[in-house]
Amino acid sequence: MASPQTGILPLASAHALFITLDLVPTPAALQRVRGVLAAIPGLTQELAQAYPDACLSSVVAIGAGVWEEITECVRPTQLVDFKVRTHGQRKAPSTPSDLLLHIRSERCDLNFELARRILEQANGAVMIREEVAGFRYLDARDLTGFVDGTENPEGDERAEVALVGNEDKQFVGGSYVMLQRYVHDLTHWRELIQEQQEQIIGRTKETDEELSEDIKPATAHISRVVIEEEGEELAILRHSLPYGDNREAGLMFIAYARHREIFDKMLGRMFDQEGEGIHDHLLDYTRAVTGAYYFAPSRTRLEKLVA
Repeated sequence: MASPQTGILPLASAHALFITLDLVPTPAALQRVRGVLAAIPGLTQELAQAYPDACLSSVVAIGAGVWEEITECVRPTQLVDFKVRTHGQRKAPSTPSDLLLHIRSERCDLNFELARRILEQANGAVMIREEVAGFRYLDARDLTGFVDGTENPEGDERAEVALVGNEDKQFVGGSYVMLQRYVHDLTHWRELIQEQQEQIIGRTKETDEELSEDIKPATAHISRVVIEEEGEELAILRHSLPYGDNREAGLMFIAYARHREIFDKMLGRMFDQEGEGIHDHLLDYTRAVTGAYYFAPSRTRLEKLVA
């Protein structure tokens, strides 16, 4: 199998940078961007080897709108633009960008340094749409106080869940990526007693145990996003982290998957796109402000952009 980019499969990091970028629309910029994308694995490796304890890794992913232009080949079969979802006043907006840069490690300074080197090489060929720094909160919890990423696959299953296989041979070792930024209403959330919060999440707060089926509401977050088909749970690989300050804070939700449709199904159930009259009640306390799909090519394919 073609080697995946280094930021997909390793376990969670303490710090991450999430940078969305748009191409400057000139032929010279396009050619420079191809060279920069091809160089990112090498730039990451160079800095990672200099500071091995930091476990620095990276992923660069490409949006549907510029895939053919950058790669000069057909799109991965499931790469599309993110679709808006609404349910009453709740909304998951679509905010596509051309590129996503996901850098993570145990040191925020190294994340910054790698991003600086990459953007320095881009030399004006891209424009930053948004740059957000994520951080580990307490013992890997969301700012709501609940453990995040409990359902993540482990061991060899991480590659099985996250990486495209022989079903799309041209893109083996790549991964579909979903990115959303959520802003939490922590003031109202903290007005709830713990039992109410647990009913909304579907897990216990202190011990991170899933509530039993007889007391877990159908509106709980876990009830909406844990989906089984033919006895198998639909799985994704999450690398989400909290972000923010004391004015605005929330969650940078990022996930990798072998099949993009899983993202669609989870979002559909959260926003009641199936018309069941049931939405994810966590959405009453957090709102999505961005949403986009990308495809992260394998390292092998990335490096061929300038071959």
